[in-house]
Amino acid sequence: MSKRVEEMILAACRKHPEGMLDTALEPELPGVTVNDRAEALNSLLSSHKLQILVNPADPHSHIYKASAVGDTARFKGLTAEDMLVYQCIQAAGNMGIWTRDMKQRTNLQQPKINKILKALEERSLVKSIKSVQNASRKVYMLFELDPAKELTGGPWYGPDAFDSEFITVLQEATLSYIKSKGDATLADIVRFITETGISKQALQEDDVERIINTLDYDGKIDSMEDDDDGLPHYRVPLMPIPDTTAFTSIPCGVCPVFNECVEGGKISPESCQYYSAWLEQLDY
Repeated sequence: MSKRVEEMILAACRKHPEGMLDTALEPELPGVTVNDRAEALNSLLSSHKLQILVNPADPHSHIYKASAVGDTARFKGLTAEDMLVYQCIQAAGNMGIWTRDMKQRTNLQQPKINKILKALEERSLVKSIKSVQNASRKVYMLFELDPAKELTGGPWYGPDAFDSEFITVLQEATLSYIKSKGDATLADIVRFITETGISKQALQEDDVERIINTLDYDGKIDSMEDDDDGLPHYRVPLMPIPDTTAFTSIPCGVCPVFNECVEGGKISPESCQYYSAWLEQLDY
């Protein structure tokens, strides 16, 4: 009887890969008693043929999901508590979850969680990632997932810090390419970076667009929508913005009380120490 009930449960769950509530499972098992259903569920959970997960629609309830092919072997030997931690990490996706949240969601003590995490890492089921938002905090996610850019900082972060040198190299190469072409689209620049191998890691279009935007904001390139294809085209400006002007180099150009400065007044050129210092450093 138990094996037949197990097969019925698995068949029902496979029809609902998103998971099934216990209340939805009950009508799928006509003639099966509560005790037989509970016995079959426990057997399937113990053999890892079935998973019990927190219901995404209601964190206070649980759903049953049939395990994927191969999961039975991967999870062999894991206890119910091991699986509870694993499923907690699984639910966090590629944003990961840190141990304090695991403790709250599993009601397990920290030493127990640490022991389970070590076992899961040794079996390459989960991995830890350092977050660029909080270097002292590690988050855990499934081993096969790529961490979200919010965690790693994307391609702009090295192992330990923001990689400003890499960004400068990309900016210079992109600007040089636009100058040589005279006119380039985002797709052109992405292709150029990919083919030249400037970046050791694959850059997505939005990554390259960020580099282009920094050049645009600095006035080193202009962005104009092309009438033919409707796409932004990037070109070197006809009149580049100078790094400095006579007015930006003089203290008056950034003085917060400039409008109150008058000759002979309380605030005046002759009494301004910044103006005097600027005059002294001029090479007449």
